[in-house]
Amino acid sequence: MNKEKLKSLPTTAGVYIFKDKNAKILYVGKAKDIKKRVFSYFAKPSNLDAKTLLLREEVHKVEHIPVSSEIEAFLLEASLIKKYKPFYNIKLSDDKSYPYICISKTKIPYVAISRKKNSQTGEYYGPYPNVLDVKTVLRTIRKIFPYQSIKNHPKKRCLFNHIGMCPCIPFFPQNLFEYKSNLKKMKAFLKGDKEKVLNLLLREQKKYIKDEKFEKASMVQKQIEQVNLITSDNYQAFRYEERPDLYYERIKNELYDLKQIFQTNNIKLTSLERIECYDISNIQGKNATASLVVFIKGHASKKDYRRFKIKLKSTPDDFFMIQEVLLRRLKHKEWQTPNLIVVDGGKGQVGAALKVLFLHDTKIPVIGLAKKEEIIIVPAVKNDYSVSYAQVRVPFANPGLNLLKRIRDEAHRFAITYHRLLRQKKFLNEELHKL
Repeated sequence: MNKEKLKSLPTTAGVYIFKDKNAKILYVGKAKDIKKRVFSYFAKPSNLDAKTLLLREEVHKVEHIPVSSEIEAFLLEASLIKKYKPFYNIKLSDDKSYPYICISKTKIPYVAISRKKNSQTGEYYGPYPNVLDVKTVLRTIRKIFPYQSIKNHPKKRCLFNHIGMCPCIPFFPQNLFEYKSNLKKMKAFLKGDKEKVLNLLLREQKKYIKDEKFEKASMVQKQIEQVNLITSDNYQAFRYEERPDLYYERIKNELYDLKQIFQTNNIKLTSLERIECYDISNIQGKNATASLVVFIKGHASKKDYRRFKIKLKSTPDDFFMIQEVLLRRLKHKEWQTPNLIVVDGGKGQVGAALKVLFLHDTKIPVIGLAKKEEIIIVPAVKNDYSVSYAQVRVPFANPGLNLLKRIRDEAHRFAITYHRLLRQKKFLNEELHKL
């Protein structure tokens, strides 16, 4: 395999497909970074096992399908393996059976991971290549459709019930019908049938409203919003098999919708070529860090990411820390100027960022994205330099908002990773001094 041909692979999450000279699929894999993962197969032979060496000798062509998240990559990988049954996916598994998601047929159904299928005892979904990834997907689903994860649940409330992730039917037997209804929706989700899930939820919501059970109707509305989010183009892996260009189309739609949001709310933008997002991470001001993530034309540009250790403040003050980071960033004239700055937070964080830009006579649009309700904070600067703020609400699954959330979440992930690293270093140093 010519390594030069691999240099054009994207660094996004997705699925890669190895084919032989006859275009037969040899192997399907997933990756957080397609380019990095594929290159690893063509590393020095001493770093690879015999089976992988054999595989790479047969690879003639590499195809890829980019997606927007690891969960998407996981679902798409499973779908392709099930469809094509590539020889090396079985060969490289060391004869272990792939895991399935099993929903039992017991009186009180429970959800578990199983390596064996028995249609008499349960309904099975999969197979999936990696048990750790199955657990990740189940955790995501469980937040929307709480389920029991053990066969013999004790007749008392468990920890998962307290955080809304287990119905605890032995303790709340009156909720069995509602629980089975949730499992029905979960099954539809695992099959990729979004419309069926939403129709079931909408019917349920209408009934609650008719019976004047408005609190339950509100809970169903939250489920509808969450299902819309995880089955939107941001997460819907089931469509990528038929449309490999969906990732690029989604990015195009997100950028278009984001521009529409800005135009509607009088945010003057010439371009969304480069978006920078900032996030602060600290515990009571200690080991405070900040992140700068960069998205170019809607794609994460990880080579442009930067992280900062806060130097001027050791007490909690997100506003001051935002200002410190922006001041340090503006000193780097060699970095490309952003078309938009996004800060994780509300009016206070946006106002702090604007002060720095005013002082440096720099005109860059700034917005905030407030957590929980995902409200976009839009500042309006008047002639006397006073600032008023508008709170912009858009539908939860709006593609433009999804792009902003993905950028914000990436900034948060990058900041907290560095913060944890500094905490670990401090802890180790303290322990060493005790010796």
